[in-house]
Amino acid sequence: MKLFRSIQQQLTHKPILPKIARRWKPLRRFYLRRWRRLLQQKIPRRKVARSGISRPVLLLLAIVLLTSAIGHRFYNEPQLAVNTIAPQTLRAPASAQVEDTKTTAEHRLAARTGSTPVLMVDETANQEIQQALQRYFNQGNELRAKAGSLPFAPPFDLSMQSQQYLRQATDADWQTILQLASGASDAVSANLTPVEQFVVLELQSYRRNSSAEEFASLQKVIDRVRQRYAAAVAAIATQTKDDPQALYTTSLLDLSDEDWEATQFAVQQALDRILIQGIAPGLPDTQFSQIAQAHLIDVPPAGQPIATAMLTQVLQPNLVQDPEQTRLRAEQAAQSVKPEIVKIRQGEIIVAAGDRISQSDFVLLDYFNLSRRSLNGWAILGFTGLVSAAVVIFIYVERYSHSGLRKRDYLLVLLLALSAPLTVMLSLPTTSLPAIALLLGSFYGSALGATTVLLLSLLLPIGLPIGSSALVASSIGSIVGALLAGKRRSREELALLGGAIGLTQGVLYLLLNVLDSPVWYSVLMAALMQALLGVAWSVVAIGLSPYLEHVFDLVTPIRLAELSNPNCPLLKKLAAQTPGTFQHTLFVATLAEAAARSLRCNVELVRAGTLYHDIGKMHDPQGFIENQMGGVNKHDLIDDPWQSAAIIKKHVTEGLAIARRYRLPTAVQAFIPEHQGTMTIAYFHHQAQRRAQEHAEFLVDDSDFRYDGPIPQSRETGIVMLADSCEAALRSLKEATPEEALAMVNRVLRARWQDEQLVESGLTRAEMSQIAEIFVRVWQQSNHQRIPYPKARSA
Repeated sequence: MKLFRSIQQQLTHKPILPKIARRWKPLRRFYLRRWRRLLQQKIPRRKVARSGISRPVLLLLAIVLLTSAIGHRFYNEPQLAVNTIAPQTLRAPASAQVEDTKTTAEHRLAARTGSTPVLMVDETANQEIQQALQRYFNQGNELRAKAGSLPFAPPFDLSMQSQQYLRQATDADWQTILQLASGASDAVSANLTPVEQFVVLELQSYRRNSSAEEFASLQKVIDRVRQRYAAAVAAIATQTKDDPQALYTTSLLDLSDEDWEATQFAVQQALDRILIQGIAPGLPDTQFSQIAQAHLIDVPPAGQPIATAMLTQVLQPNLVQDPEQTRLRAEQAAQSVKPEIVKIRQGEIIVAAGDRISQSDFVLLDYFNLSRRSLNGWAILGFTGLVSAAVVIFIYVERYSHSGLRKRDYLLVLLLALSAPLTVMLSLPTTSLPAIALLLGSFYGSALGATTVLLLSLLLPIGLPIGSSALVASSIGSIVGALLAGKRRSREELALLGGAIGLTQGVLYLLLNVLDSPVWYSVLMAALMQALLGVAWSVVAIGLSPYLEHVFDLVTPIRLAELSNPNCPLLKKLAAQTPGTFQHTLFVATLAEAAARSLRCNVELVRAGTLYHDIGKMHDPQGFIENQMGGVNKHDLIDDPWQSAAIIKKHVTEGLAIARRYRLPTAVQAFIPEHQGTMTIAYFHHQAQRRAQEHAEFLVDDSDFRYDGPIPQSRETGIVMLADSCEAALRSLKEATPEEALAMVNRVLRARWQDEQLVESGLTRAEMSQIAEIFVRVWQQSNHQRIPYPKARSA
């Protein structure tokens, strides 16, 4: 290498004599290119199997690790368990007093859930009840005021019975009575009822004992009272029609003022007594009437029906559960339960041969190491089969969803799956399923995330002791999160989804446990804890996701969206140093996005890859014409097509170096070399061929003018290659018709197809025509005509 460099330095040293230098210049360039190729030539290597774990070995490792982690109970399982038959008589080797923790926990749970709730008076309910009663009082007062008060005449002139009848008598009856009372004769018609006869007699007596003016005045009073009474009756009828449960009837109007006041006072006193005693929730409606009748005392007989109806209407439960006191009482009830102690003396029989082992028997057997704990091989073998089936299902879903997982992805899925049994073994209140759902759903899609959570939820209760309600709540919330995580496009949306997972988990836990507990407040705190744990696991997932994306080289929609942000440091640097390249990049991205969306490719990956595909041009911005801004062309000054081609090719290698320095994902880095493939740098290749024709000493090696590749390996990079190739051609079209633009695009695409640049991309010949039409449509949208605005005339 040192020898080669010394020769190169000697060859590149400026000659002393200008004439000799001009004569040897072409030859010098030729030898320099040959030496460079020798220095840069790669030694061919045999294809050797990559070191590392193969995929089948990784899947086998996953089965072993998951079986070992989740099937923990089968490693030390007692053969003489509860409800098994004792093969022989077992005696206590020593005296002992052993606490049965399981039975004690069950008794305490029963005491906690079965404790009587503590009730307290709800002042809000009391205020509502008092306000309802006051509304009834006001309504009654309004109706009575509309009807007028009794007596409307002195009782010694006209009795209360007669006054009440005259108010409510029909017009025909009133006219008949008035005619009889005003006649010259004092005879009374035999067709009248006794009450009507009595009224006529009283009116006749009043007419005889008073002047004609006084009797006429009484008639006017009676007419006014009757009109007011009729209006009040109409108001009551309207209320009854509008509200079938209306309280008042015309009996309200028949009460005297003294009786109405006494009725209101008695109802108020009864209500105060009832509210002080309290009304528990859950009472049937029939008991409200009985309560009202029992407390209504000193009510006038005429007002008793109204008082009972009024009090029954306003009564409602005013006692609610006191959550804090209920919880304290439940805990006190649980703590008051004494531990279940199983006692035995040395030599006594624990269980006789052939008897079924009870819970207390098992406690003693396990205490004396007589339960025969050992490895349950058959159970482990069966559980291994279940785990293997789960892995096969996962592989099937992965193939069906076309996720294309790499070995590192399988490793990440395995590590996340192992975190679930680890949380159970650490006795945490809930599993890591919410974090697994959010991470796998956002990394690999909703299908894989939901499948993993579902399979873990089915396997965990088989091999590990875990609460069913907590597991069900966490599983359902996590599955919902996994199904929605794949559609999130920002970490803020992922954080909101984490809150929804926690809320779902808490509500489901509350619903599942409140069915078994008469005191729902006793499980409210546990449900709140489940919700907070769901949110906490979501926070953990969001915090880990950036690190996992970098360590495992993942390209998630969220990460791609972040990379596509124009404020990203590398994109800002690209826009500042190479503004022409940046504008070229934006138009290529517009073309490629439209084509990717139409072909159902990964649009986010196409956009991010396109934005970074030309970052290597920052190493020499003036070497690319879009950045020269109409200035001097650098390649005209170089006047060497070989050197110019090397500058153009270098933007690929420099782009990869920049991408690695900024730790761009491998999938995004792939766009840098693959968008050029192994295409020829046609312009400088043509210049070199022309110069070789003029000077025989020049030799043109096509590899000097071809990119090193590789050609596009995916549909996404293939689309970007085509968009990059068509961008300059479409920009040059100003007045062309769509048909002319389509013909030009088809020529470009046909050239790439015939050059075999797309043979490994997965794009089909039929899709090429579709891509061409999309490119032309996007060009039409950006090349639309504008209305020419008239110039303002000068004054």
